[in-house]
Amino acid sequence: MLDSNFNAKLGDFGLARLVDHDLGSQTTVLAGTMGYLAPECVTTGRASKESDVYSFGVVALEISCGRRPVEAKAEPSRVRLVEWVWDLYGKDQILEAADKRLCRDFDEQQIECLMAVGLWCCHPDPTVRPSIRQVINVLNFEGPMPSLPSKLPVPMYFAPPLSMCRFSYTSFNLTGSSVKDGTQCSCSSCTTYNSSQSAGSSKALLNSRKVDV
Repeated sequence: MLDSNFNAKLGDFGLARLVDHDLGSQTTVLAGTMGYLAPECVTTGRASKESDVYSFGVVALEISCGRRPVEAKAEPSRVRLVEWVWDLYGKDQILEAADKRLCRDFDEQQIECLMAVGLWCCHPDPTVRPSIRQVINVLNFEGPMPSLPSKLPVPMYFAPPLSMCRFSYTSFNLTGSSVKDGTQCSCSSCTTYNSSQSAGSSKALLNSRKVDV
């Protein structure tokens, strides 16, 4: 896309915003392009400046490696761009990911810097990702290169505390009256059961069926 001065801009129409001057900006249903979406967007359904940084990192890797973020027909270790480049980074072979069509006709320090920054932006933990100001400083060699782990970290997500959940699990005894003898979380994030009480209600249900027979 082009701005008013005809400068090229990156954009994702799947992350378009509805603008209401009375209510402010509201993110529409998240529907970004696979390969560019940050891991947390899949679980939270919300975009943020950190997820934008992730997408920028994918584009940086895409430019330096000359391939798409996801290559379904590639060998298993090379299907996902971020995982493949991170694996080479951990082996100190990151230049092996550079676009082969360049025939190594490039400044090795510059392209290594671009790929390292791309990986930094694609860190699974959004709190570790750099700001765009930090990205620019490193790309201009005005800041230190990022120090990343040799293995791609595994993203971790936490369930909401139990105090946020409502419990309302009701069973029926032999007389047909309702008894709250079990618990079930009614929130959309989890389905927590009290196993011992659920087992008790199951036995009661089985016994009631025997009586009916």
